[in-house]
Amino acid sequence: GGMMIIEKKDLNPNTTHCMFPFKVLATDTITGKALEADVHNAIPTEKVDGTCCYVTTYKGQPYLWARLDRKPTKQGEKRFKQFLYSLEDCKEFVWNIEEDFKPVPDTWIPAKDIEFSNGNPLPDENGHMPGWVPVEKNSKQYCWHSSVVNYEAGIALVLKHHADPGLLEISPVPLSEILEQTLELIGTNINANPYGLGSKKHPVHLLVPHGAFEIKNPPALKQNDILCWFESCMEGKVEGIVWHCHDGCLIKLHRHHLGLPWPLAETYLNSQPVVISFNRTKYDHDFEPKSLFHRFSVLDGQRFDRLKDIKFDA
Repeated sequence: GGMMIIEKKDLNPNTTHCMFPFKVLATDTITGKALEADVHNAIPTEKVDGTCCYVTTYKGQPYLWARLDRKPTKQGEKRFKQFLYSLEDCKEFVWNIEEDFKPVPDTWIPAKDIEFSNGNPLPDENGHMPGWVPVEKNSKQYCWHSSVVNYEAGIALVLKHHADPGLLEISPVPLSEILEQTLELIGTNINANPYGLGSKKHPVHLLVPHGAFEIKNPPALKQNDILCWFESCMEGKVEGIVWHCHDGCLIKLHRHHLGLPWPLAETYLNSQPVVISFNRTKYDHDFEPKSLFHRFSVLDGQRFDRLKDIKFDA
């Protein structure tokens, strides 16, 4: 069994999230980690509000994988919280991976950026082990994930920028082209649907590659400039900013970190027109009539003023 030791003195209240008695608020100091990753020369991109996915091989072909955190059992969490709340300095906490964590499916794999000790994945500062499970074709649990992939045709439904500036595009993309990438699944039944996609009767879900929407006129890396940017320009009507550093490090800032509300009635994503490009000769697949692939293939070449205007006629 894997043992994981956490030193109390290493716990920084500013970096902790859900399990802790702290609220995360950004300060005007840039963390050492961000400076080390050269955040000043990083590429700022829109943080898209959905659920994280990953494309990697399963059963010998590229598959979509859903995010699944391995979480502590009630006992494990209780023990961890007691340790965190106890006031003695420099105590250490030992996780017993076998006993303290709920089981996950056999197909579960740990996320890439997670640390290992003696061949065992280590929990993060929240006591979670982030990871992935493959999305099967007829998965009930991950039905919205499975609606954006077609394994027979080997394609995914992707939203990204069109070659023409100021225009978005929805198109099928070969899963082989997005192998080893992470993407965000957005849509009707994800996170209260901040972008107003689809409807109950006709749900719409799409994959957005991480880093797809670069921020063209980013704010300076000062709290006040970022605050003003979020509050006063259309491009700032986003959930947050993710800086992609050259060393692969990601620095994330959410509106909530600045005490700003989200979701918003008007979003930047919905301020741009969108075109459907579905190459029907290339994918002359017999998609099931009710599938998103069929519905989008019928809309090939159509243009909508906003994502939320996309409607499938019954």
